[in-house]
Amino acid sequence: MIQTLVNLTPKDYKSEVKPTWCPGCGDFGVLNAAFRGLAGLNLVPDQTVVVSGIGCSSRFPHFMKTFGFHSVHGRALPVAQGLKMARPDLTVLAVGGDGDFFSIGAGHLIHAALRNIDITVIIMDNEIYGLTKGQTSPTSPHNHVTKSTPYGLLASQFNPIATALSLNMSFVARGYSAKPKDLALLIEQGVRHKGFAFVRVLSPCPTFFHTFDAWDAATVSLPAEHDPSNMAQALTRAMETDKQYVGLFYCEERPTMDQAAHELVKQSKEFEIEQYIRRYI
Repeated sequence: MIQTLVNLTPKDYKSEVKPTWCPGCGDFGVLNAAFRGLAGLNLVPDQTVVVSGIGCSSRFPHFMKTFGFHSVHGRALPVAQGLKMARPDLTVLAVGGDGDFFSIGAGHLIHAALRNIDITVIIMDNEIYGLTKGQTSPTSPHNHVTKSTPYGLLASQFNPIATALSLNMSFVARGYSAKPKDLALLIEQGVRHKGFAFVRVLSPCPTFFHTFDAWDAATVSLPAEHDPSNMAQALTRAMETDKQYVGLFYCEERPTMDQAAHELVKQSKEFEIEQYIRRYI
């Protein structure tokens, strides 16, 4: 449920804590887009919760004047889903980076997709481990040379959009931190969507992997004729890795686990524990 006030502005979501990211970090653009997106929806700050894990991008809750939960590494999704199940009246966002969601927390993505709980996930992907000073991440390109891969990365590069689509997530989008206005609209769409909304954001790290120039050249909007209801078309464009398409790849409204669970509670009678146990004796 989205509760609203009138005439909120991006400033209404800024906390007194100043961002501590490196100058030029793409996460500044993502934070700005989040402020814009929430203001565009006129969401009540104290009815909104931002959950994060560990990493540079996971400092997000400190910079927002909403409720926040800074969880442990890779565990933003379980916390966010549990919170939404317990408090369906709240707007819940989970934020973090490529390490949090695609490495230690990757297993949670599968179950989040299956449950389709009504939360919005914003993943700031810089294709590097910034907080731990420049090691490769799952989205680092093949042959990328870092202090953890001095002879080049031998593994393949993870494709977040294709993976999200293959998991049949009900909302899949990609934005770019250098285009915060467009990203704000994607965040708005994700929050409005009733279900699990996956928003991958290209968010460069100027300190350890400066990809602004490369992504400026490769990033293009999805074609005007793109149909977000066409899964096959979305997958085809997700696999065109020479281009970084931004926009809404796929969207489908379908039942959510949180809604179904609360309906079940309303309809269910008192649980007969003794009768249940006798079934297995």
